[in-house]
Amino acid sequence: MPTMRVLTARQMREADRRTIEDLGVPSLELMENAGREVAAAIGEAFPDLVGSRAAILCGKGNNGGDGFVVARLLHQRGVHVSVFLVGRAADVKGDALLNLERAQGLGLRVVEIGRQLEWERVAPEFAGHAVLVDALFGTGLTSPLSGLLAEIVEGVNRAGVPVVSIDLPSGLSADTHRVIGPCIRATATVTLGAPKLPLVLTPGSEMAGRLVVADIGIPPAVVESLPGPDLRVTTRDSLRALVGARARGAHKGAFGHVLVVAGSRGKTGAAHLAALGALRSGAGLVTVATPASCQPVVAAMAPEYMTEALPDTPAGTVDAGALDAALRIPATVAAVGPGLGPGEGVRTFVRRLVERAGVPLVLDADGLNAFSGDAGSLMARGGQTIVVTPHPGEMGRLLGRSSAEVQDDRLEAARTLATSNGLFVVLKGQGTIVAAPDGRLAINPTGNPGMATGGTGDVLTGAIAGWLAQGLKPYDACRLGVYLHGAAGDLAACDEGEVAMTAGDLAARLGRAAVALAGQAETVGRR
Repeated sequence: MPTMRVLTARQMREADRRTIEDLGVPSLELMENAGREVAAAIGEAFPDLVGSRAAILCGKGNNGGDGFVVARLLHQRGVHVSVFLVGRAADVKGDALLNLERAQGLGLRVVEIGRQLEWERVAPEFAGHAVLVDALFGTGLTSPLSGLLAEIVEGVNRAGVPVVSIDLPSGLSADTHRVIGPCIRATATVTLGAPKLPLVLTPGSEMAGRLVVADIGIPPAVVESLPGPDLRVTTRDSLRALVGARARGAHKGAFGHVLVVAGSRGKTGAAHLAALGALRSGAGLVTVATPASCQPVVAAMAPEYMTEALPDTPAGTVDAGALDAALRIPATVAAVGPGLGPGEGVRTFVRRLVERAGVPLVLDADGLNAFSGDAGSLMARGGQTIVVTPHPGEMGRLLGRSSAEVQDDRLEAARTLATSNGLFVVLKGQGTIVAAPDGRLAINPTGNPGMATGGTGDVLTGAIAGWLAQGLKPYDACRLGVYLHGAAGDLAACDEGEVAMTAGDLAARLGRAAVALAGQAETVGRR
């Protein structure tokens, strides 16, 4: 799919309303479509389910109505189905009631759970099922579950049965990534029409298991036209056209020149890895500008990039007076910061370079630390392109917050820095976020915990700079660089394991990740 917009509860309700009222699609048809898609996902995940037992745990609303459809369809396929209705059948209304009656008409067992005693009577049954379908709540939940509902959710989690949730694991709220209270821990979640926020950001996503996005008949044009936040999950289809075939007569000058300003004594590897990221992402030329005492070390690490010596200090860091030497190096894009080290001289050099550079900038690590506590000075002016790639700690230092505060609302932190300062922000971590100055937000789906090792961020800095140097728009360069970086990490994890993989392993697989994205022979082996 070309795009995957993430919707709030209000946006989802509006999408339903427009589809039903403006386009004339019956609400009963949408419910049937939802149940059919969930049943299909269950059949794919559990191909040997025929003849086994399935429990369908339903609420009284439309999510429960979807569950009644699933119950009927699984029954028709030869599955022994029991429906557990939390509430009374007399309280079920509308389309949900019609589908409950259809299920009852097939002779399906429907057990009402309205009191504690009724729950205690049926709770032991759950462990004997091959799969449990969670159709208690959809996107309407706004407060934590309590009482009998909380006890049922906790009992489902204790049962040790695979759970497929419809739309959201019951207990999550569609409007926050946080886990607001007791929540079903699903094996898989089939979300309807479009993903919801807690399904794509931690810690909510940790409750969802494998995510399936089901087309229930809401036209893409309706989803695209909805007012409100523009948050998307990056998809292969949305990026594939950015990695096109090169012209037969192309030369290195056509693919840009990346200047990597990086390194210090003991941190020359950061400069090397950033340069590799740019080269492996297609930059035609790469020059590493590094302190003079580090230049021979960096030059010996790889023959494919050039090096330039910058005036340095006795400590092996770039001298504050090295600005003119850096500015004399011709480049299309400059990547600044990996391994530059601490100190007032480095801080002064970086701030002056950002102010005077006439090319797009990608700032990372010590390039960002030069603006700690002073994010207001890190401002894109006069059409300047600045990309920043902080991890949560660096983001916290920029905004004057703790890392925990950043992690508590990553979307808000990225959006605030981007829109207030005119920056393109890449907030690293699980589900790396790309934020644009106009408020657009993208969540990256690739990557794995094995990438939590030194140097992977340096590779990403170079990769984004490499795509920028080839003329991609900054938002596209960020999304593509982040996606391929994560995909390369997934390939490395397949080959080396998450524990053993290194940043060099990741850099070496950027090419394979690009081949896979372009739809050629290689495929990314991990989800």
